[in-house]
Amino acid sequence: MRAAAINLRALPEQRDLIDHAANLLGKNRSDFMLEASCERAQAVLLDQVFFSLNTDQFQKFTAMLDASPESNDGLKRLMAVKTPWDTQ
Repeated sequence: MRAAAINLRALPEQRDLIDHAANLLGKNRSDFMLEASCERAQAVLLDQVFFSLNTDQFQKFTAMLDASPESNDGLKRLMAVKTPWDTQ
């Protein structure tokens, strides 16, 4: 059972467009809007963690991952800093 309310204001034209699309799919406005919103939210989240590459791009990407890291003096200095919880 749904317990959380989500409220929003829309222009009458937007509401009518949503209602028309929902009716075509045999859904009510709430179900249609919730489904569409969740699909979009998942797409946004996946876009943050998933990417696709063609074969050439994938080979270049894996070559960069497999390459030895370049020297980074700033990282060396950072890693040499003693942490406050390190009592040794």
